[in-house]
Amino acid sequence: MRKLFLFLFAGLCAPVLAQTPIQDLAKKSGDLSVYPGSDELIVFDSTLVDMQPSGLTYVVNHTLTKVLTSHGAMEMSVVKFGYDPLSAFVEIRKAIIYKNDGRVISLDVSRVMDYPAPARAIYWGAREKMLGAGRLEPGDAVEVVMFRKGFTYALLSPDEDEKYIPPMKGQFYDIVEFFNTSPVKSKVYQVTVPADKPLQYEFYNGEVQSSCRMSGGKIVYLFSKKDILPLKAEPKMVAMSDVAPKLLVSTTATWNAKSSWFFKVNEDFGSFKADNEIKAKVNEILKGAKNEQDSVALLTHWCADEIRYSGISMGCGEGFTLHKGTMTFTDRCGVCKDKAGMLITMLRAAGFKSYPAMTMAGSRIDYIPADQFNHCVTVVKLRDGKYHLLDPTWVPFVRELWSSAEQQQQYLMGVPEGADLATTPVSDPENHYLKIDGVAQLQENGTLTGRITITGEGQSDAGIRGMFRYSNKLTWFQNIERELLKIWPQATVVQVKYADPVDYQHYNTWVAIDYTIPEFALVSGNRMIFTPLSAGGIFKSYQGQLSFETGLKERKYAFRDRCSRQVEINESIKLPAIKRVVRTAEPVNKEGTAAAFRAAYSLNNGSLLFTGKAVFGKRMYDAQDWPEFKAAVDAQNRFAEQPVVVEL
Repeated sequence: MRKLFLFLFAGLCAPVLAQTPIQDLAKKSGDLSVYPGSDELIVFDSTLVDMQPSGLTYVVNHTLTKVLTSHGAMEMSVVKFGYDPLSAFVEIRKAIIYKNDGRVISLDVSRVMDYPAPARAIYWGAREKMLGAGRLEPGDAVEVVMFRKGFTYALLSPDEDEKYIPPMKGQFYDIVEFFNTSPVKSKVYQVTVPADKPLQYEFYNGEVQSSCRMSGGKIVYLFSKKDILPLKAEPKMVAMSDVAPKLLVSTTATWNAKSSWFFKVNEDFGSFKADNEIKAKVNEILKGAKNEQDSVALLTHWCADEIRYSGISMGCGEGFTLHKGTMTFTDRCGVCKDKAGMLITMLRAAGFKSYPAMTMAGSRIDYIPADQFNHCVTVVKLRDGKYHLLDPTWVPFVRELWSSAEQQQQYLMGVPEGADLATTPVSDPENHYLKIDGVAQLQENGTLTGRITITGEGQSDAGIRGMFRYSNKLTWFQNIERELLKIWPQATVVQVKYADPVDYQHYNTWVAIDYTIPEFALVSGNRMIFTPLSAGGIFKSYQGQLSFETGLKERKYAFRDRCSRQVEINESIKLPAIKRVVRTAEPVNKEGTAAAFRAAYSLNNGSLLFTGKAVFGKRMYDAQDWPEFKAAVDAQNRFAEQPVVVEL
């Protein structure tokens, strides 16, 4: 294994004219017939990491990538590396093209360009190093050597070299993906650390060759894996990093140590000190608050609604160090950590004990204390002696204080006593109910008139409010009307009523649509054929389970919905004088622990009644939950596909 690594890395110091072994390696590595469907092949990917006692790291990455298709040639026409100049230095040291016809072209690295990276909502000054490779063709290969020092996140730093030392000084971590969207013939990762800073590490979702040895008073860890093929993604699966091979390494002993450090770094900086202006605003917000829960809710929603999500470089206080609340209060904008920090500042001004917490939105945090975080939230200790999670970033115009779209998600609190990694609980589906109620009358000519009403709570409430929140008031009617026109374009909306979409703290939302739909039922001779609105999929946009493609018979990987959910459907259609009901979909009762659905038709005093209830128990599902989930969704879809037939 060591010989393999040395061979792959030999090109770092070899002159350009002696590159024929690498050229031969590229030619023999395979082509499109071996890797069908792939645009490029990574022949080798080797990384050397050298950690200094301060935590500063020097990284050399050496790759050889072969073009397999014309599309791959276009994608590889520019060598590109992204970085944050506040915390990392990147240099392209060598780039060589090995043409399929035998030519060797050494690119002039002095012509590397440095451009601002594309950005949206967060403008922290990220940049990209770029070097044009020119026109490539299938069979060509590109060798690149890149040097980097520094880390991912920015922090407080007084001078040039200091800014490349990680926030937790003297510590090192890394998250190494042993997977790619392209096939990889060989990947090698070597990290050298001081002898008094041994690594703890774990390899997830597969196997890797590894070794550990002493060299020059340091510990050298080596990990390698061959023939890595891309994983076939499944619709709505969990993050690829949750299921694909990856390596986590860290010199930090425990999550508790990380928690204590996170607490201290922000207290030392004074992130949460309130001035008189903030205290006055807190007193204003809390006028009329009845209890501690009411106070927490008022402050959380003020920070959620009044601090705009927009990230710009704000000087001191980046990365793990939260900007001072006084600055955020003045700017009225920031990213997740600024909104969380503003809330902590206000809660403390109101007399609460409150601290920051880190989490990972979108993927799992595994139990090695590497910094697997991309999101910052707030915790507050209430009179029950427990810490409660708050998230002002994810709850603007949401009735929750902690978004249940973040359930089953790991987090780490930065509290004075230190804390272990924890996981947010599952939220009861009843907390996110969606109720669809309809009352209608069907005429003999097939015209349907009536009212359909939707009511929501929790995340379902937030979804309905989205019709108002994300648009101009002049378009609200059209947004509501569109829900009906999606399934019945010939419908006429007579009237629309709705709850005040801005007042979400006092009551949950509802929307009612009065409508007329000509030719709703197909009249053929003495028979009428129709599907009730509620059974046919109206308000489908707010039923996340109906967006799943259930053609998959089984799943290999875990999958996710936006949130746990309960859907209750009740619709009554007054029928014209009929002789009998010829056909309805058969009653269904699909019970399960992960998902369930039951529904049925009945006839009562000349009215056709449709009732249904769907329960989807969590946000993150295991692969073995798929049969239950699929059965429940298929059962609900079946009512949309099987119309009612009555005889006049």
